[in-house]
Amino acid sequence: MIYKCLGLMSGTSLDGVDGAICLTDGNNIVRFEKTYFRPYNSKEQSVLKAKLNSWPENTNLDEALQIVQNAHLDVIKHFPEADLIGFHGQTLNHDPSLRRTFQLGDGEELAKLSGKKVIWDFRSPDMINGGQGAPLAPFFHFACAKLLKIKETVAFVNLGGVGNISLINSNMHLPEEKNSVIAFDTGPANAPINDFMFSRLGLSCDVNGDLAQRGKINKKIVDTVLNLNFFNKKPPKSLDRNDFSTVSELVSDLSNEDGAATLTAICVEAIIAAQKHLPSIPSRWLICGGGRKNRTIIRALQKRLENPVTTVDEEGLDGDMLEAQAFGYLAARVVNDLPLTSPTTTGCDNPTYGGKISQP
Repeated sequence: MIYKCLGLMSGTSLDGVDGAICLTDGNNIVRFEKTYFRPYNSKEQSVLKAKLNSWPENTNLDEALQIVQNAHLDVIKHFPEADLIGFHGQTLNHDPSLRRTFQLGDGEELAKLSGKKVIWDFRSPDMINGGQGAPLAPFFHFACAKLLKIKETVAFVNLGGVGNISLINSNMHLPEEKNSVIAFDTGPANAPINDFMFSRLGLSCDVNGDLAQRGKINKKIVDTVLNLNFFNKKPPKSLDRNDFSTVSELVSDLSNEDGAATLTAICVEAIIAAQKHLPSIPSRWLICGGGRKNRTIIRALQKRLENPVTTVDEEGLDGDMLEAQAFGYLAARVVNDLPLTSPTTTGCDNPTYGGKISQP
């Protein structure tokens, strides 16, 4: 059955909540429809930022929970036409080694207050089934490749707080089939850059990568980071936003320009290093996430990777809303009893069905 699915996403950048309609049966995407963005104000951001790295048992989350719930309800009100809602929640912590992940938010309450069916808690079943609980977008990337009628092997590279890659074999019919999708986290992406910009200049990010473009890369620091065990570890593997927080200490003695340039180079080299874990080199690289707006990153990837590198926007997708659309798509998979992950995307023991369904 085809549903008009509203996907909701609030990422670790804490800029706000994205809402986007995806018309889908959970296999094929029919089309994308309207979108809406509800920003967090500075007070809301500071409350949520203070709770990053928290587990539910070791801090008072009442104020943060109310912010998350109210912001998502604000978005839902703009989509009365939605048949169902895919609610990711706000990730505060993620630790695959402990088989734990924590997304702040109450889907059951959202269902009652919105009068809509809400699908949520997408990650926990995968972790219970031996998976990393991330990344969750690869099956959606598979559907996007079909929507774009891409015939060759293509890589979607998402540059959020951390980076991840989905290698899509477009010749396969279903994403859960063996060799259809291979995915894993690549390493730090925007998080160290954004934290550096905030601590040095009070800015949320390096707009367009302009500061990094003026700086000189400290190759010794880049090599030190890329020699860490994570980069040699074979997939599946996933990260929390702050797993590489100590990287900021390595650039503490650098100028603003050189620090931004070095952290940007680490993001790029993490993608380059990820190629050794792929069974084949993709014929195209499609860049999504906030990092796609960093021209210094894009230029470096175009220089360092063999095959064409473009942003998803250049291919006709909405890069600002892709993750929200993904959770609309995954919501349809849940209600149509289709798996969300596979052994080659998260390391789960077998294709995993998941997500809670809360009725209004």
